[in-house]
Amino acid sequence: MSTTEVSISADALQASQKPDRKPDPCIAVIFGASGDLTKRKLLPALFHLEQGGLLPKEFAVVGVARRPLGDAFAADMRDGVIAGGGVDANDPKLTPFIDRVKYHAMNFDDDGGYEGLKTLLASLDTQYGTKGNRLFYLATSPEYFADIINHLGAHGMNKPVEGADFVRTIIEKPFGHDLDSARALNDDVNKVFDEDQIFRIDHYLGKETVQNILVFRFANGIFENVWNRNYIDHVQITAAESIGIEGRGPFYEHAGALRDVVQNHVMELLSFVAMEPPVSFEAEQVRAEKIKVWRAIQPIPISDTARGQYGPGTVDGEKVIGYREEDRVDGDSQTETFAALKLEIENWRWAGVPFYVRAGKRLAKRVTEITIQFKQPPLLLFHDKNEKCGPGIEPNIISMRIQPDEGIALRFGAKVPGPSMNICPVNMDFSYAAAFGVSSANGYERLLLDAILGDATLFAHRDGVEATWALMTPILDSWQTRKKNFPNYAAGTWGPEVSDDLIQRDGRKWRNL
Repeated sequence: MSTTEVSISADALQASQKPDRKPDPCIAVIFGASGDLTKRKLLPALFHLEQGGLLPKEFAVVGVARRPLGDAFAADMRDGVIAGGGVDANDPKLTPFIDRVKYHAMNFDDDGGYEGLKTLLASLDTQYGTKGNRLFYLATSPEYFADIINHLGAHGMNKPVEGADFVRTIIEKPFGHDLDSARALNDDVNKVFDEDQIFRIDHYLGKETVQNILVFRFANGIFENVWNRNYIDHVQITAAESIGIEGRGPFYEHAGALRDVVQNHVMELLSFVAMEPPVSFEAEQVRAEKIKVWRAIQPIPISDTARGQYGPGTVDGEKVIGYREEDRVDGDSQTETFAALKLEIENWRWAGVPFYVRAGKRLAKRVTEITIQFKQPPLLLFHDKNEKCGPGIEPNIISMRIQPDEGIALRFGAKVPGPSMNICPVNMDFSYAAAFGVSSANGYERLLLDAILGDATLFAHRDGVEATWALMTPILDSWQTRKKNFPNYAAGTWGPEVSDDLIQRDGRKWRNL
């Protein structure tokens, strides 16, 4: 199949969904709509759903932010859909879609603004037949989450009006910055919304390759039988970025790699790899199995952690500055831009199998990959290899590439043609682009559709959020009291030496990506 880029077609989207997956009429209300996320991701994703015939005809979008943008907002969103969504400007569905994109300017603590929003939504219900159904999306900075939620409740916008079926809210990450703040935010949100109304989003779970981890494991009989401590030596998860902080100095100074990536993205990937088969693919069952994994992880000793901060270096042939020289970053910052952990899951499936995870900025390349390394055979009958392949027989590996070049590869040994018994590793590859074409989808399509439908399978429950923060908070507290000599790795490398030491002391090494 050609790897030529294709946009999401109606046939392709509908083929990937159940016949009953078209949602009821509603209005999507996006708080913080003047930010980059709405223009680059959310509106393109909603239009992709429109292209695929997966949005109801009775649908509208209202952007809410503080700036007085007026009609300029819809025009800006049109540009975002075209540029960020790979959409033809002459698509016949584009203009009717943008006509249903409205804007409401208000401060998030302004009672009058919420009453004005309430009036606008009621008028749009009449104009578009949206029946009072609401999806509130909180795409603001985290400090506004509780304020917005409280005001929605105070103005009676947290429950369906007469004749409506639902009111739901999506809350962006980061959800808290440690265990106490996550619990407090959960309490604030649950005072206003019931748990089944709340959708805590992690955009990684919208990626096809992440969802395919479950399909790979549970829809193929050849893998699940060996997916345990009897056959697997260890698991590695890498979430590497070659970019720096991209002008987000104030945010990253309060976040760091552990909060920004490991506590959410990486822990979600780990749960999909390690979870037991759920009794069904319903939200409650999948979430329950994920939480069991996180709660089975033993407290992480500080000796099983590593952190780093990038200094100046060369990335993709270009010289770049160090983290402390970035705009609006403390010149003596102790914020980590790299984090690595060794985790142990104490249950019957995984006892004794270490999980090594790492994530960082300004690394050698952009790649997110899961590596499953299998144990060597108990008796190695073959010891020699071809000179080009190096000494020793390499272990079998399954690698799942989340981004970029999404796909799955199985590495195994094969005899090199010739009279001698020389063995080299070879890969059996599956590529998403080669099999299905390159999609312009950004991952939010599935998550937005699921939220409108009320399907919480790919969203976080409060118990899961608190379980992962319970693991990370002691590490953050310990790091805060222990100064490090930063920077300790050059931009364009694979991180600090302490990360290599973390895995090498167990006689293992990070996979060469």
